[in-house]
Amino acid sequence: MAAALSGTASYFGPWTHNRVWAQGAKPIKLGLTCDASGQYGNSGQDDLLGMRMAIDEFNARGGVLGRKIEWITADTETNPATATRVAERFIAQEQCAFLLGAVHSGVANAITQVAAKTGTIYMNTNSSAPSEAGENCSRVKFVWDGNGTNFSKAAVKNAVERIGKKWLLLTNDYVWGHTTSASTKALVEAAGGQIVDNLLVPQNTRDFTSYLLKVQQIRPDVVATAIGGDDIKALRQQITDLRLEERTAWINNQQDWPDIWGAPDSLFGVFGTTWYHKLALPGVEDFVRRWKAAFPRSPIPVPGNVSYNGYMATRELLRAVERAGSTNNAKVIRALEGHKMSAADRMQHFDAYIDPVTHQVQQTIYLAKRNTKPSDPTDLYEILSQTQPQNALDDAAPGKCKLMPFEQLPSYEM
Repeated sequence: MAAALSGTASYFGPWTHNRVWAQGAKPIKLGLTCDASGQYGNSGQDDLLGMRMAIDEFNARGGVLGRKIEWITADTETNPATATRVAERFIAQEQCAFLLGAVHSGVANAITQVAAKTGTIYMNTNSSAPSEAGENCSRVKFVWDGNGTNFSKAAVKNAVERIGKKWLLLTNDYVWGHTTSASTKALVEAAGGQIVDNLLVPQNTRDFTSYLLKVQQIRPDVVATAIGGDDIKALRQQITDLRLEERTAWINNQQDWPDIWGAPDSLFGVFGTTWYHKLALPGVEDFVRRWKAAFPRSPIPVPGNVSYNGYMATRELLRAVERAGSTNNAKVIRALEGHKMSAADRMQHFDAYIDPVTHQVQQTIYLAKRNTKPSDPTDLYEILSQTQPQNALDDAAPGKCKLMPFEQLPSYEM
């Protein structure tokens, strides 16, 4: 799907110091880099709904700095090469002031590389590889989801102590899976546990028979998965068919809402999330009501963590433009770095902030399991715990993240 609201300005490259238009009524244009196909197609489209909702709310209030917000989107296909082409087109041809989106971490890193060349601010809404705010961080990128280390820190130590020390890892064979499982391994061993095997699973795997046979042979105390998108949906179903969830404990690092919806019977184990639509917190009920009114025909009837992250990233970007009083990229980046967000404003249990060293949002991390006593068909989760940001910090990220100095940042204002 592509929006019809594209800009008409010409390309005046090279970029450094000359992407400047007179301020006025010219709309501010956003490039929404969302998967509509591939392993994360469903999540990408749910992400898009959250972004659209935030944009519509700003426009209903008169836009930002008196300027309307326009947007354009294209299918990044869960494919880094496609994402590179989309990002290049959005910046060079569509004159987008900012980019937002991505679920697949390889896609997010590809967009980052394109955005960094021109200093274009990029909000990574839902990619959660620890490398996104570590070795692949960028002065122009801000990371909105919790990462694999955050979720592992919330779950691993307690599971080693209460369930057992013999762990097996199931790892999607790309950057998010690798970095998440590496973090889990380190935390398991630090807690006195042992990783007995790490089974690498190619992306787009649909038959998990050989992997599950190994699980049956090894008989670990805990299986920790870092499997995402359509892959985790297939894996969950096959585990349920074999009733393996009854023989060992399963911890799924992070569970995105679009991967749950439509297959609740295969939801098992403990998993992480950053938000749930039935949190008993101020603002949640009103947010859900507004989202449902905005998208009455959505295939998923209520917002989940993916749509929530898309909304929050878009809203905070536009708020930062307002605080900066400008679309100048350096001013907007400074308005975002270190920005604090109250728990009530983010509809989470604890205050959050944007780490100025890594550009990752440090926020409440939730662990959940399947709700056996749902109040309605959407009430799939039972929230088990909420971890404060400081207790789920990815301690390794600051040492790996090297942000470009501001004096080397290509400058623009649109």
